[in-house]
Amino acid sequence: MNREISYRDAGVDLDAARKHTDNIAGLVHGGVTGFAGSLPIPGMRDGLLVACTDGIGTKLLLARELGRLEGLGQDLVAMCVNDLICSGAKPVGFLDYLAVGKLDPSEAKLLVQSVALACTAAGCALLGGETAELPGLYRPGHFDMAGFAVGLVERDELLGPHRVQPGDLIVGLPSSGIHSNGYSLVRALVNDGALVADPDLLLTPTRIYVSEVLGLLAAGVELRACAHITGGGLPENLPRAIPDGMRAVLDPKTWSPGPAIDAVLATGRVGAADAWDTFNMGIGLCMIVPPEMLEPVTSAIADARLIGWVEHGEAGLRFV
Repeated sequence: MNREISYRDAGVDLDAARKHTDNIAGLVHGGVTGFAGSLPIPGMRDGLLVACTDGIGTKLLLARELGRLEGLGQDLVAMCVNDLICSGAKPVGFLDYLAVGKLDPSEAKLLVQSVALACTAAGCALLGGETAELPGLYRPGHFDMAGFAVGLVERDELLGPHRVQPGDLIVGLPSSGIHSNGYSLVRALVNDGALVADPDLLLTPTRIYVSEVLGLLAAGVELRACAHITGGGLPENLPRAIPDGMRAVLDPKTWSPGPAIDAVLATGRVGAADAWDTFNMGIGLCMIVPPEMLEPVTSAIADARLIGWVEHGEAGLRFV
């Protein structure tokens, strides 16, 4: 007769899962209850619910290899809320999904706690999420995270290409480092010995831009559109904020890529075209504003800088 096999024998520890739920109950808005989180919707004239989702990518693997997981929650939240804020929507709620090969309650708590702290920084509530133990899909020690953000904006306050005009200026906000894109290339350089595996340099958490954008809007500063510079870099992401018949013009001499990206470029192993198409190159968010708004923006945000403008032309990006 075949021996009975339990869920624990198969690699899933329900006791650990229950302990993890208890550990994070105090971090979730309203506690861990029911099957879905909820928030009251403030009174709006013609409100839109805006939602987006993203992950961290292979930065997870480098963080595991270097033994520094604490910043990954901020990477996850930032990748979502920075997309959300490009519409002018205020983030109000966030959900996370954590999939592991074998659940370590202490480590899982660390990850979710970092998500909760980043939600606080972004001004939104962590509504809950899902933690899945998948021993047949992930090896022990391996995991993946995804995030889901929702926000609110009045329809007539929605930012986007429909507002952009020729002659508008492009203001860049610096990145905090590599953020959370291009890490398959970064890891290849580390594994080849071309790039020093410095966690302080390579694992700096992604900057969250929510407070800067909402602060400008609350102060009455007119923003036309925003672009979060993620996978595909400036050449792919900035044109998404510009309408047909116009293009962005950038002057790369107006900013520095920053120490982390400088270190990648210093290896001599990444060509210029690949670098621009892979990394943020030192700019994490672009804001498109009418010329008269340049001074209010740069006065309100100390590290904001004029990096280009919008002109008539074939869609895309032109460098000067």
